[in-house]
Formats: sequence, C-alpha cells, structure tokens
Amino acid sequence: MSYGEQIGFDSLMAFLSVSLIVLAVVLFFLYKKRHFQPEETVDIAPITKLCACPYSLMDADAATDGFNQRRIIGKGRLGTVYAALLPSGELVAVKRIHPRLVLSNAGFGFSSTLKWLSLAHHPNLVSILGFSEAPGERIILMEFVGGTMSLDYFLNDQDSDRATLLDWGQRLKIAAGVASGVEYLHEVVSPPIVHGCIKPSNVLIDVKRCARVCDYGLSFLFPFDRRGLEGYVDDEYWVERRGASKECDVYGLGVILLELLSGKRNGDGNLLVSWALPLIREMKFCELLDSRLVTPSDVKPLVRLAKVASACVGNSRKNRPSIVEVAAILNNVEMGLSSSAT
Repeated sequence: MSYGEQIGFDSLMAFLSVSLIVLAVVLFFLYKKRHFQPEETVDIAPITKLCACPYSLMDADAATDGFNQRRIIGKGRLGTVYAALLPSGELVAVKRIHPRLVLSNAGFGFSSTLKWLSLAHHPNLVSILGFSEAPGERIILMEFVGGTMSLDYFLNDQDSDRATLLDWGQRLKIAAGVASGVEYLHEVVSPPIVHGCIKPSNVLIDVKRCARVCDYGLSFLFPFDRRGLEGYVDDEYWVERRGASKECDVYGLGVILLELLSGKRNGDGNLLVSWALPLIREMKFCELLDSRLVTPSDVKPLVRLAKVASACVGNSRKNRPSIVEVAAILNNVEMGLSSSAT
C-alpha cells in the first residue's frame, strides 16, 4: 500500500469512528427521552387526588334533607351551614353561599379556587372536602367538627354559666393554634392562601379546646363588603383599597389575641384596639385582663401575649411581624405554660 493510499485509509477509518460515536450519542438521548416520558405523567397524578371532589346539587340537597332548617348548625356572612350525611355515611358540614354573593361572583372560577383551597390540611384548620356549583348555587362541603362552638361564642355570647368560660391556659392554647393554622396557610401551602377575615367567629373550638380555623381563602366572595370585616382588618384594607394580604391576616390575629386577653369584642371603629393599646404601652395589664377570670400569679405569659398583640395591631403592614415570628412566640409561650403546669 502506497503512502497516499495509507493516508486515505486512515482518514476513512477516522470518519467512520466519529460517525459511530455521534450515532451512539443520538441513540442514547432518544432512548432516555422515551424511557422517562411515562414517569413524568405518573408524577402529576397524585396531586389531583388531594383536591376537593365535585358534587351535584342533587347530592347536596339529599344530604341535607332538602336544606332542612332542622339541619342548620350555623349562619354567617357567607351563608348558612347545615349538618349533612353523605351516602357513604360520612357526616359533613355543608355551607350554602348566600344568593347575593353567588350573583356578584358569577364569572369567578369557583371550582378551581375550591380545589386549590382543599389542598390545605392541618390540625388547626377545618378541611374542605368538596363543592357543588349550579346556576344560582355555590355550595362547600367541609369537615364536620363535632360538638363545636365558635371562639366568639366562648368569649362573648355564652350564658352566665361559668363552667364554659375559657381559662388562661386554654386561651393561650387557642392563640397558638390559630397562629399555627394561619402560618400553614401562608408558608406551607403553595401558592400561599390568604385567609382574608381572621376573626373569632371564623375560629371553631372543638371538644378538646383546640382551635380550628375555617372559611380561609373565601374573601374573593366579598372583597370590600364591610359587613363582618370591620374591626378585623387594618386601615390599609379600606383607605388604600389594598384588600386582603398576609399582613392583614396578622392584624386580625392580633385582634383575636386582644379579645382573648380582655374578654371584650372589637366592634366597629376598632374600639377594643383603641382602648387596649394604651394600657399595654403603660403596662396596665390588670386593667386589660378579663375580669371574669382570676389574674394568675405569674402574668409573664399574658404579658408576652399582650406585647405580640400590640405588635400585630399597632404597626403598619410594612412594620408588622410575620406570621412565622408570631407563631414561634405563641408556641413557645403555650409550651412553657404546659411544662410549668406539669
């Protein structure tokens, strides 16, 4: 073989070698693409199983005996709540949204919003289980929390029977529970859920005196309706029309803390906030605390609670503490009280 023929042969072999390498790389990537495509589809499937289930209006009607008045267990600004029995035997709570709110939100994505809200599951939340949507009707199926009354009842609406009066330990536990539930909505659920109306009537107290926050994320039904909101949202909500936000939720939690401390309801015009803040700043805690209860010998936990409340309601949104900070302090206070009691 001559020198020229040798060069030609070497060039041909080099070309074939490079071609084989390129072909092997292409085949490898084609194989990887085909191999992993089914796994990407499987990853999405479990997410849908966590969402609320759709129910027909006939299902909701049958479960509540035709929305029988004897089934009513509560009424609020959103609508009427019924005790309902599903065909499976499960007892649930059915909230029938007021017709005026249905009409004003006719074009809103009700079902997609409820599916998102139903992803929230926490011991201090009332879970959303399903929904029903029909012309002129919007219905929410929720977890039934047996033997419950709202925090508003325990603080303001109960009879003279002192046996049901919440003691200081129970109030600290409730404060920590509400904060934990709101923290979960703000920091764990993705995208975050803003409650929009943190107030005592939206906090259920179960038989174990555990706080269960309900009606979270439903502020889209009544964004600037003052009924039921005044006293539990900050000034920015109205003056600057900024609406609900995480910071506004923290403000509402601060008002709840003041009501737990004083046993008084915050009415229109933020009367409780205006009365309580000077007492906290001047360290006049004996005047602040609920007179129906005996002042404890160690008031430090209640003082910390009062200072947290002051930070929540006494600052603008920019300077307000986050729910993470609030929840951490309240959990420490509640745990410290529990350990000292044992």
